[in-house]
Amino acid sequence: MKILVLEDDNAIGSYIADGLREEGHSVDLIADGADGLVQATVGSYDAMVVDRMLPGLDGMSVVKTLRATKNLTPVLFLTSLGGVDDRIEGLLAGGDDYLVKPFSFGELSARIMAISRRPRTEAEPTILKAADLEMDLLHRRVTRGGQTLDLLPREFALLEHLLRRKGRVQTRTMLMEAVWDIHYDPLTNVVDTHISRLRGKIDKPYETELIETVRGSGYRINDV
Repeated sequence: MKILVLEDDNAIGSYIADGLREEGHSVDLIADGADGLVQATVGSYDAMVVDRMLPGLDGMSVVKTLRATKNLTPVLFLTSLGGVDDRIEGLLAGGDDYLVKPFSFGELSARIMAISRRPRTEAEPTILKAADLEMDLLHRRVTRGGQTLDLLPREFALLEHLLRRKGRVQTRTMLMEAVWDIHYDPLTNVVDTHISRLRGKIDKPYETELIETVRGSGYRINDV
């Protein structure tokens, strides 16, 4: 494998690089975060080992920037910051695994192999669309034809579910389970009530209706 190691401690960096090379891997060792980001961007790596505390640009920022540009290279954070909150922060920033110093080289090698075997999936979309309807998941904003729509939290969740499955029929049972976490209630009309309210905001003021009732089945949103 081709591995990029970002570590500013010369002794630790050399120890990791030498050990990985002995296992037959190709290793690039860089001590500066900014330089490491450039190398990670232009190089094609199978995995990265990243220290969180780097000069130039910290390891968290390196990984966040890579993920923002849809670089999905597996990342193992290697750091002395071993608190639970530190580990959570690293994983939420885009890290695939987290190893605390001091460490066993055998465990380091095994963790690198493990994250490199995971399938690389595309990052989750942050914008969902159907025709001129647009949902911005990051800013929790919905617009149609450029006009902002004021949706209640449950209406937003319902619309998000339909948009993620655009063109596919969603039964009332599917919607109850996904949006309300109700697994069985044949008497409730909560889905139909919320669909009606949602239509009043995203369909009725506009010429083209996007939410379709599929008789006897459920609802779907179309990209017309």
